[in-house]
Amino acid sequence: MKVLGIMGSPRIGGNSDILLDQALAGARDAGAEVEKIILCQQKISGCLNCEKCNETGICALKDGMPEIHEKILEADAVIHSVPVYFWAMTAQMKAYLDRWCVFFDAEWKWHKHYWPKMKGKKIGLITVCGDPNVHTADPIVHSFKTTVDFTRLSWLGAVMASAGAKGEISKNEAAKREAYELGKKGATP
Repeated sequence: MKVLGIMGSPRIGGNSDILLDQALAGARDAGAEVEKIILCQQKISGCLNCEKCNETGICALKDGMPEIHEKILEADAVIHSVPVYFWAMTAQMKAYLDRWCVFFDAEWKWHKHYWPKMKGKKIGLITVCGDPNVHTADPIVHSFKTTVDFTRLSWLGAVMASAGAKGEISKNEAAKREAYELGKKGATP
């Protein structure tokens, strides 16, 4: 099993990063090979809606995303971790998620050569917000859950936590345990 972690926070070592590391530790302890991609360390442009990928399944933009697409295709599970920025996901995560359009044709059906690699893939999410009400992150959960439902992938679930100061989540044993279990679930066939 391969579990890919996608870190959508520009704050390396922050709360989203800490929880993603917990999830990847859970996956590793369950026997999976793990890898983490930190989106702010990649060059990822926003989708231009040029529609070239509708025909070819290959993005016309020459940046870091095609390599990430390959890693997504190779993984059995992808766990995303992102904080709430102005009541939505970060710009880095939004650019990444928009670029998933490469997997689809003009009718929003899977390109036939991608579906065998995507079928059954597990998708999980970790969100962290500064608001004590973790449901401030509901729009992010909705984006990912709707993507999973639309694409007929397998939803692992969402870990939703609250923390403000960098590293504060380290004190939240329940959130760390929940993230760890999400990773274990992602590594289970």
